[in-house]
Amino acid sequence: MLMDIASEIVHSLLPMFLVSSLGASVATVGLIEGIAEAAAPIVKIFSGSLSDYLGNRKWLAVAGYALGAASKPVFAIAASANVVLAARFVDRIGKGIRGAPRDALVADITPAEQRGAAFGLRQSLDTVGAFTGPLIAVALMFLWADDYRRIFRVAVIPGALAVLLLALGVKEPGHAAASRGINPIRRSSLRQLSGAYWWVVGIGAVFTLARFSEAFLVLRAMGGGLAPALVPLVMVAMNLVYTLSAYPFGKLADRMSHMRLLVIGLGFLALADLVLAQSGALPAVLLGVGLWGLHMGMTQGLLAVMVAHAAPPALKGTAFGFFNLVSGVAMLLASVVAGVLWQRLGAPATFYAGASLSVLAAMLILGRRP
Repeated sequence: MLMDIASEIVHSLLPMFLVSSLGASVATVGLIEGIAEAAAPIVKIFSGSLSDYLGNRKWLAVAGYALGAASKPVFAIAASANVVLAARFVDRIGKGIRGAPRDALVADITPAEQRGAAFGLRQSLDTVGAFTGPLIAVALMFLWADDYRRIFRVAVIPGALAVLLLALGVKEPGHAAASRGINPIRRSSLRQLSGAYWWVVGIGAVFTLARFSEAFLVLRAMGGGLAPALVPLVMVAMNLVYTLSAYPFGKLADRMSHMRLLVIGLGFLALADLVLAQSGALPAVLLGVGLWGLHMGMTQGLLAVMVAHAAPPALKGTAFGFFNLVSGVAMLLASVVAGVLWQRLGAPATFYAGASLSVLAAMLILGRRP
């Protein structure tokens, strides 16, 4: 929650900062977001496997959170889009280091029959930070007259608190000694990852292709004529819906078919894209981002549960790493394509493409035999 507050203070303003203050194009924003979001999953495969090898997850997560916190001051001094790209890259490297060990840590300490609720709760706390951060950004934009750089400096505080809380407040559970010191990405180990697991990886990739970076939601609101100080409220609306829905849908995932819930989530994503394609006016944008947040609440924790169920206990970190690697490559492709479509054909083309891919992903899920 604390790290999300720090990150969202920056991320809710960053697309506007790039376009209005640094003169970057929308295609450049898409490229920056794509590269940054792809960096984290590439690192996750190594950090997840390393956590399996060492039998320790906590201190890798601490290192990742520390790197994310250290990147925040760089945004305040950025004089070009290249510096912003470097800072976003470092921030996402930190996310990559912490992500898979943290998810594996959640899976380690949670009974299998409660993992849906546990990952739903984690998503809810993440998104409490994700809408609190933009609210702080809105307040400071009014207080400091759209001084982006000054606001970026404030993000250092919750980032540092997140590192201290994890380092001092979380206890690493015991791990099976048999899993330590064994290379988790050697061929014999990877054979333990079943076909069901790789199917989840594939579905996650197609899902991510349909869901490009949320930076484009901010740009859609900005293009609708909303005052710069109010644009972060779009992310507040999305993350509020995400927060309120993640835990209930996480509990529902413990009792309902995962495939059915994924398809419903894709339906809401397609609706969100269609609404956002039709209009950039504030009511339409708020409806679109609300539907977007609902699909996130339905599906993001669910995909983590599906990975946890399909992965062997000794390879959970590796399994989350591979899943996030493939999803990250898909996010890079999706964000770059979305930026190019926006630049050449306009905002509606970007969202129509997202809706089409959502329908395709739903058809792939429905077409698979149980």
